[in-house]
This record gives sequence, C-alpha cells and structure tokens, in this order.
Amino acid sequence: MSQLQREVGLIGAMMMGLGSILGTGVFVSVNMATEVTGPAVILAIALAALVATMNGLSSAQLAANHPVSGGTYEYGHRWLTPTLGFVAGFMFLCAKSASAATAALGFTGYSLSFLGIEHPEWVIPIAAVTVILVTLLVLSGIKRSNLTNIVIVSITLFSLACFVLLGLPDAFRNGGENLTPFFAPDAGENPIARFLESSALMFVAFTGYGRIATLGEEVHEPRRTIPRAIIVTLVVASLVYMLVGYVSVAAVSAEDLMETSYAQNAPLEQIAHSLEYSPLAQRLIAVGAITAMLGVLLNLVLGLSRVALAMGRRSDFPICFGKVSEKNGSPNNAILLVGAVILGLTLIGKVKTTWSFSAFTVLIYYALTNLCAIRLSDAERLYPRFIPWLGLILCLSLAFWVEPRIWLTGSGILVVGLIYRVIRHKFVASK
Repeated sequence: MSQLQREVGLIGAMMMGLGSILGTGVFVSVNMATEVTGPAVILAIALAALVATMNGLSSAQLAANHPVSGGTYEYGHRWLTPTLGFVAGFMFLCAKSASAATAALGFTGYSLSFLGIEHPEWVIPIAAVTVILVTLLVLSGIKRSNLTNIVIVSITLFSLACFVLLGLPDAFRNGGENLTPFFAPDAGENPIARFLESSALMFVAFTGYGRIATLGEEVHEPRRTIPRAIIVTLVVASLVYMLVGYVSVAAVSAEDLMETSYAQNAPLEQIAHSLEYSPLAQRLIAVGAITAMLGVLLNLVLGLSRVALAMGRRSDFPICFGKVSEKNGSPNNAILLVGAVILGLTLIGKVKTTWSFSAFTVLIYYALTNLCAIRLSDAERLYPRFIPWLGLILCLSLAFWVEPRIWLTGSGILVVGLIYRVIRHKFVASK
C-alpha cells in the first residue's frame, strides 16, 4: 500500500492550518520579536502576514494543481528541478522540526507555570516525553489526529479571544504611553534592520498553512478545498495575531515584555499577569497555550511525516520511509523518523535558537514555493503572476536578516544535505 486515504474535509483542513499557526507564534514569538524591535512588532506582524499571504496564495494554486503529499518538495520536482525539490524538502524538514521542538518546549513551560511548578530543569525531560506521546498519537491514523486537532484548536481560539477582550481596556488606557517610542530604544543606528529581523521571526508563526498543502493527498476535492482552506486560515490567523500583538505591547509596555524571562518559556501568561483581570486571564492563557502547543506539535508531526514520505518515494530518503501501513493507512516509518528528529532538537532546550533557525530555513523553503508558482502555465494559474514574484522577493529579503550565525548554520546544513543526496543517489544507482 503506497497511497494515503482522503479523510479530511474543508473544516478539518482549516483547523489543521490554524492548529499549526496558533501556537508557538502567538504564545512565544511575539516576545522574541518585541525584544528585537520594540512596539514596532505590531507592524512586523503585519509585514509577516503580507509575506505569508503571498506565499499562501502560491501554495494554494500549486496544491490545487498537484494535490499530493510533500508540498514544495513535490512542486519543485514538477516545476523546477529534482535538486531544488530536494532543497525545498530538506529545508522544510529542518525548519519545521525546529518549530516542533519549540512547540514542545513552549508546551512544557506553560504547563509547569499553570501548575505552579518552578523547576526549569524539568522543561527538557517533559518536552521530550511530550514529543514521544504525540508521535504515538499520529501513528494511530489521520482520522483520530484530525478529531483531536479540532478540539485543541477550538479551545485555543476561545482562550485567545478571552485574552484580547480582557486586555483591550488596559491596552486602550496605557497604549499612548506604552507605544512610545515606537522602535526599541536600543535598536541602534539601523532600526530598519532590527524591524526586518523581527518580521522574519514573526513570519515563521504564520507558516502553518503549509500543513494543508503537505496533506494534499488526504483532502477531499483538493482543487476546491485546499485554496479555500489556506485563504480562510490566513485571514483568521492574521486577525488573531494583530489583536494579540497589539494587546500585548499596548497593555503592559514593550520594556516589560522584553524583560519576560525565557526560563519557563511562557511570556504571554506573564503578560496576562499584568492585566486588570489577572487571575482569570492567566488561567485562560495557560489553558489555551497548553492546547495550542500540543496542536502545533501534532500538526507538525503530521506535515513533516508526509514530506518524509514523499522523499522516501523518490529515493531521496531510504525507500522504507516511502511506505504506507496497510493496517492504519499512515506512513509509520516516516512518522517515527520525524519524531526522532524533533526529539533530538528538543534536547537543545533553547527556544530562541530553534525559532531563529526555523525562520531562516522556512523563508528559503517558501522562496522556492513562489519560484514554483512563477512557473505555472496560464491554464494552471489561479491568481495573478505578480503574487509569487512579490512573495519570492519578500522571502529572500527577510531570510538574511536573522542573526548571521543562524543563516550561516542553515546554509552549512543545506550543503551537508546536498552532499548526502549525491552520495545517496550514487548508492541507489549502483544497486
């Protein structure tokens, strides 16, 4: 058995996209982005949303024309070259594995904070166990994973809606003072550079819509369902992020937000602590964050395993990863591989390191997505040609504004991946 089953409808696809987006980005990365650029993080979120929208439209029309598992890895093979397809798949696995590790660490931080446990040394072990348990859930099949995700996302959306409603009075009351100066005082002589770095960090928060495309083989009526699901997901996520970002900075000040400790990886809960309805807001945010991090981790294991499956089918990975279980219709070997990689990254234990690395690698991935969309014929195209061009320019413009050590590391890992591919294909050809 090599084909996946179509078990996901429009609502399920939308919820998978939201489950991948409304997690680490809204509960963790707003803090990191504010540390870089101050109150201007609100505009950084808007720029990140614009880039994500361009990329989302490119992904939507590619998935509508080629609805198979693997996302840009498969699109690269069809519209570019096998090498660029490999680069896309490899960078996606690197980027989103780092995001998944961030989600596991964030889940643990919020959980310990919710339970009143002040033992930072427990974060990594509990995060590792969480990765293992989520991997086992995904092994049970797409139908059960989809139902679990819908419940998780519903709780998360309710929690964030309550946070915004409870925080708006403080934001309106304190906004004039807390939003001045708009750029961080220590942004140096080049606040634009810091702003672009902040936008790159926030962009990663929006990229969960890609999970819809990577599940193209499991979605009903993909040409109709995937574009609609991606667009609705991005609209809802952008509104939520802008509101949460505004309340976070306007209600408690960028300085307080920047001083939030990463020790327990729970910055949004500490923001809630400063609100007028502090106890209620804290509990709602803690519950929402816990479910959101689980949702992100769940959806990333799902999406990453489908890319690993596609790479196994084309022999870029060992062929055992390209097989689908006859028992439950899931790519079990690919799921176990992805779970192991995420587990290893989780042991790093540093949220900002994993998130910054994800920012660089995922921007390269979506640059290739837009390049594929540029190559679509007029008959295949669903949206104007300028959209993928704009997405490509924006992705490449943001990619190298993360810390130099991060993009140098990412470039080095890509070189290692390409060397592996050459060796792998020589080995396969010799058999």
